[in-house]
Amino acid sequence: MTSPDAKNAADLIITGCTALVHDDHEQIDFVEDATIVVRDGLIETVTTDDLADTPAAERIDARGQIAMPGLVNCHTHAPMVALRGIAEDLPLEEWFNDVIWPIESNLTDKDVELGAGLACAEMIRGGVTCFADHYFSMDTVAAVVAGCGMRANLGEAYFSSQGAEGRERSLDFALRQRGGADGRITTSLAPHAPYTVDDADLAATAQLAGEHELLVHIHAAENRDQTDTSLARHGRTPIEILQGAGLLDVGLLIAHGTGIVERDLPVLAGATGRVAVASAPRGYLKFAWPTTTPVRALRQLGIPVGLGTDGAASNSSLDVWDAMALTALVQKSTEGDPRWLTARQALHHATLQSARAVGLGESVGSLAPGRKADIILVDLSGPHTQPVHDLPAALVHSARSSDVRTTIVDGRVLMRDRELLTLDVAGIVDQLGERVPSLIDRSHGRKIQDYDA
Repeated sequence: MTSPDAKNAADLIITGCTALVHDDHEQIDFVEDATIVVRDGLIETVTTDDLADTPAAERIDARGQIAMPGLVNCHTHAPMVALRGIAEDLPLEEWFNDVIWPIESNLTDKDVELGAGLACAEMIRGGVTCFADHYFSMDTVAAVVAGCGMRANLGEAYFSSQGAEGRERSLDFALRQRGGADGRITTSLAPHAPYTVDDADLAATAQLAGEHELLVHIHAAENRDQTDTSLARHGRTPIEILQGAGLLDVGLLIAHGTGIVERDLPVLAGATGRVAVASAPRGYLKFAWPTTTPVRALRQLGIPVGLGTDGAASNSSLDVWDAMALTALVQKSTEGDPRWLTARQALHHATLQSARAVGLGESVGSLAPGRKADIILVDLSGPHTQPVHDLPAALVHSARSSDVRTTIVDGRVLMRDRELLTLDVAGIVDQLGERVPSLIDRSHGRKIQDYDA
């Protein structure tokens, strides 16, 4: 017979932590010696009360650790970890045309499965609880997400060169898979970019997104060269092309946006849909792009800017901790102002703003009652973080992804004390190693698309 205590027990109680919370004005704050109670996958309370007598199925003693909302990777191509380091030190056109798109013509579902599994392991270990993925064979990625316990927004990418079938396949995936993995999977329509998807397909995508209440995840104004080329060819910037197609009137996640120019700002200000931008600064530095995502200008418009990594083939990493620190540093350099972006602002971008960017701003991104229990525990006891004079600065500029000790999604522990519980990394690496020779073969002369933007 089940005892009353067992029946009413919390699923998880975390004690003794310092909890990163958002106050009523959405500023970062910290609650010392906090206790977090999780029930039915949700945060029930964040309190300083002594709940030692409260029954729980599992307890974690987090003394000396920081409890944070799980980080959100707002834009990536998870299976591309299989191509990490394959195309280094190249400009974007050569990167795409000479290496990446020829190799991607070899992709099998098994390659995608193994790449996605390795990516999820990397992200869990780095404190990422949710990611937005834009790639191919996404049913396979969805199965990996379901199995490993992460949260994800997934979109099946398509080009207009695939004909109507590409767009229809993206819609079919989005409708079939949304709400999957016990609600941990949400979905997007995923046209690749304005330079690979024509105006008619973009307009059709906007209409479908409105009809089915789907987010649209697209690369646009990735760099200034693309904007200049678009103006020369069409007389419109990539952002103006999105506006003309109706995509600013639906939920829209724009990847990169380093080519957003002054004339785009009033266009974005007039958007009637929920528009957000994902910034992935490491890739911009590697490609030597002259500009970065205009975070300050976008924030002044009320547009959320989330943090992403892009794929590991360009970034070499899926480390959102790294993206958070680089965002703060690059913004200081770009703006010529050491007071912008502050560590507290960077933490806001990595948590609540990133959650909003992927359409989950009401359910994840902060530690508060009723939110999903997506929680990470960070250990700042290492020599590289001590002494802690300024906690936000220590988290952004001193801590590393390897300081994440525990990762929790929906109240389920996916990593405890650095031990992954839901993925076999050694097995994935062994299988992927066997597949690499056939995956990277470019002797066939095929490629999935031409880059000319």
